Amino acid sequence: MSHARPMGEVVRLPVKHADHAADPAADFDAAQTAPGVEDDGEALEGRVLVDRPDTYRPDVRARRLAGERDRRRPIIAPWLRDPAEARATVRWAVGYAGHVTGYHAARIPLYSLRLAVRSPRGLCRVAVGTWRWTFDMDARPLRTHAIDRRNDEAYLKLMAERNDRVRARLLVTGAGLAGTGLAAASVAAAGGITQTVVLAALVALLGWIGTPTDRRILDTAVVSTKAPKLTSEIVVRALAALGIAEINKAVGKGGSGITFPAPITRDGPGWRAEIDLPYGVTATDIMERRDRLASGLRRPLGCVWPEPAHDQHAGRLVLWVGDQDMNQVRPPVWPLAKTGATADVFKPFPFGTDQRGRPVTLTLMYANMLIGAMPGAGKTFALKVPLLAAALDPTAQLRVFELKGTGDLDFAEKVAHHYGSGPDDTTIGECLASLREVYKDLERRAKTLARLPKDVRPENKVTPQLAASKSYGLEPLVFVIDECQELFSHPEHGKEAGELATAIIKRGRALGVILLLATQRPDKDSLPTGISANVGIRFCLRVMGQLENDMILGTSMYKNGIRATTFTKQDRGIGYLVGEADEPQITRGYYLDGPTADRIADRARAARKAAGTLTGYAAGEDATPATEDGSSLLEDLAAVMAPGEDKVHSQVLVDRLAELRPTVYGPWADLDPTGKARQLAAALKPHGIGTPQVWGQDETGRGRNLKGVHRQHVLDALNATRRTD
Repeated sequence: MSHARPMGEVVRLPVKHADHAADPAADFDAAQTAPGVEDDGEALEGRVLVDRPDTYRPDVRARRLAGERDRRRPIIAPWLRDPAEARATVRWAVGYAGHVTGYHAARIPLYSLRLAVRSPRGLCRVAVGTWRWTFDMDARPLRTHAIDRRNDEAYLKLMAERNDRVRARLLVTGAGLAGTGLAAASVAAAGGITQTVVLAALVALLGWIGTPTDRRILDTAVVSTKAPKLTSEIVVRALAALGIAEINKAVGKGGSGITFPAPITRDGPGWRAEIDLPYGVTATDIMERRDRLASGLRRPLGCVWPEPAHDQHAGRLVLWVGDQDMNQVRPPVWPLAKTGATADVFKPFPFGTDQRGRPVTLTLMYANMLIGAMPGAGKTFALKVPLLAAALDPTAQLRVFELKGTGDLDFAEKVAHHYGSGPDDTTIGECLASLREVYKDLERRAKTLARLPKDVRPENKVTPQLAASKSYGLEPLVFVIDECQELFSHPEHGKEAGELATAIIKRGRALGVILLLATQRPDKDSLPTGISANVGIRFCLRVMGQLENDMILGTSMYKNGIRATTFTKQDRGIGYLVGEADEPQITRGYYLDGPTADRIADRARAARKAAGTLTGYAAGEDATPATEDGSSLLEDLAAVMAPGEDKVHSQVLVDRLAELRPTVYGPWADLDPTGKARQLAAALKPHGIGTPQVWGQDETGRGRNLKGVHRQHVLDALNATRRTD
């Protein structure tokens, strides 16, 4: 006896009860039972419904959460809500209108001549047009056609209608001629000014009528170089040209395509597009191919700026395409360069502009800053901006050491309490000694702050009120080291300098001490990890590799798509600014050349003189940091000049100083005689001691007239310094 084969599988369907009829979501939830578990017959045996039915509607809370993730377009234009951008837009509009008005006003004689030449043609056009209208010449082809077709009835109707029109139009034309004659008589009877005005207006009108359609009356005041509009088709085409397999699948036949979660809109001087990349493709993959993306968009590299949407998934790309190459845009004038402008280290000051031309601000207080780049990328120019901003705050004390020796920061001599320039051991030693002073001063500042009442120091840190009071000695102190790799990689002083700088960065933030470092060699030997890990604000211009990128910007920045390696040689002054805003910003620092920096430093010096805060090197005081044993240059000079020597040649003094302290003055002795004299003169300049021509014996014992120093001048300066102390 054969057994019957089952023809199919019996599936138990969920049963909708009456109390569930009004809530489809309840049926869905009831169906989400574990496999093999029955729930009143509502679960599918051995199966789980994963996707909700189409009838599901989210509740109010779900809609609210979804709405928070939506990107709503602003009701009011963003440039109207931003006061700075609104002012910039208004200034541009006023300047544009003024230029166009002035351009055309200067060409009024040319335009008048042009209209006068064309007025006879205009008069002819008016006469011919009036005649054609009056005698209905426009309908003449219809009448001719009726004659050619021998359509007598149509011809008679057209002629009758033509005669009626002509009679009426003759009356109108006659009235117009009579009115014109009366107007001419009135003008002839009027004064010369009226006649001139009416004649000029008539010539202008006839000249406008007589202008050919392919010519213009007014010249073009502004030549527009409008960039092409960014469309989804262009973006998809450019992405498809990158050679990424998943993108090729998505845009190919049968692919899911590339979606845009928001419309492509104008954003400043450019276009903004948000793109959801295919599954498995990240925004970083696109940023790595920025040059190829620019080629696909047919735009200059400096116009194309892809970046990740940090508040979305890794496959969301934000693409901003500017109308003009960022490095070709004329840099705006630094707002603080204007006469009378001041700064406050406690408040934001303009540091640069982003791709859209919007100001990017920087706040120095409670932060330290690291600037890094390869040589020639604009590092020192970027350092000038915060340095001069600090100089324009009369309460801030500046200590500036430029360890390259080219004099890029020599304007700081006018305002700095300590100043040094050069990669020599002497300058590096002075920089280290100044760091020691600052580190030692941290303890005093901390004790001073701790002694104050709680209501005076509510947040246990230096406030603008405390900094403004001279009695506390808590004024902001800004320590600037350019080419800091020369200090930190020094075989003798590097280790101690790195430890001091790290301690100052960690402790000085709340005590009003700010460290500004700039380097062109960001590696573990030239930039201690304790410094790179604790600096709050970082600005990285063009670098060559991932290691340098993360040394300046922070660990994993390269992995997260923040890559200063994508900048080119032409992107001088452009870099990533990290730590000032919530997200990294592409910023172009303001350009300050030498003469501009000197003028700003002069204003800063005048402000410090008025406030009584010009001290140290800038004031001509003995601010040279003491050596390890506490001695100074003046003390050393007094020690090497014998009581009977009233005048000594500079080169002889340098040799004696080098013999006294080889580690400090040794590099001076390696110079030629002229170099020795210049080095000593530069070192004595802040003390007000000159090196005139003096008679004495040189190293060979011969009497000669050479640059030298008067012993009494050294003693007087040394006594004045001791009285001040």
